[in-house]
Amino acid sequence: MAMTSPTQPENALLHLIDGYRVTAVIYVAATLGIPDFLFDGAKTAEDLARLTATHEPSLNRFMRALAALGICCETSDRKFELTETGTSLAAKSERSLKSWALMEGGLIMPGWNQLIETIRTGKTIDELAGRGSERFEVLAERKEAAALFNDAMVSMTRLTLPAVLSALDLSGIATVMDVGGGLGQLMGAILGKYPSMRGIVFDLPHCADDAKKNLSAAGVAARAEFIAGNFFESVPAGADAIILKSIIHDWNDKRCVRILQNCNRALKPGARLTVIERIVPENLESDADAQGVILSDLNMLRGPGGCERTANEFRTLLVKGGFRMERTLSTGRYFVIETTRV
Repeated sequence: MAMTSPTQPENALLHLIDGYRVTAVIYVAATLGIPDFLFDGAKTAEDLARLTATHEPSLNRFMRALAALGICCETSDRKFELTETGTSLAAKSERSLKSWALMEGGLIMPGWNQLIETIRTGKTIDELAGRGSERFEVLAERKEAAALFNDAMVSMTRLTLPAVLSALDLSGIATVMDVGGGLGQLMGAILGKYPSMRGIVFDLPHCADDAKKNLSAAGVAARAEFIAGNFFESVPAGADAIILKSIIHDWNDKRCVRILQNCNRALKPGARLTVIERIVPENLESDADAQGVILSDLNMLRGPGGCERTANEFRTLLVKGGFRMERTLSTGRYFVIETTRV
């Protein structure tokens, strides 16, 4: 019988099947702090085993995996050093994604094992576990998990903020409110760009202390306030414009309409609502951007029960909430969706 090798399509499929291994390796590296130790300079496997209290022969094999993934490389004197990509796994990096790696590997990936049950039943991971449907209230009760989630969101905001801020036009606005504004990173940057503007961060009570610290660190505390509340119940009045960043994709249409209607009640006719979200392309192609937003859609399905949407789906949703979509601006990962309160 003739020996055969996998064809190119088969190799591509095998690469996809084995994808979970990549996430696991990156998660272990971040958990052990290997990129943090290498951030200060190249080290041998022996050095790293001592610093991480691990089994040296096993760690040496693990470092080969990191090198194969392009996270680090091995030098001629058998030391390991970070690549440019690997640098972003170190906590000290200005563009650090360490907390994102810890969140994906520790909080998110285990739940994907139940994706088949979500597809079969339509239930989220919390509903399947009998924890109800209030994903973020459940998360807030797990303090370490909530802290990691918030840190991960901060790291992604930090990376995407310059492009978003460049596209975000808030000229002429006296007071802006970030609904679901979390720890205040976006508001801090907005008030830094507009020195005469005042800002309100509106989110659940457990975000208050860290949001106030971040606004103070940004030097805008005198022009900002944090208001605690639940956007499903009401949104406070007092702002000339509202921002919703990475909020709408968390929820199903019915709950999104409730959020939008509450924002509508808080604004005057003609006021601006800016939605910042990923957008699903109308015609899907197999490229990195499309894969990213579609896999995020599945993550919303099995997590909080939301979804990523096309531009037309956003337009329909906004009309139901009392807003007219004006235009969308691409910033790379996210789109800035400008709307007007009708």
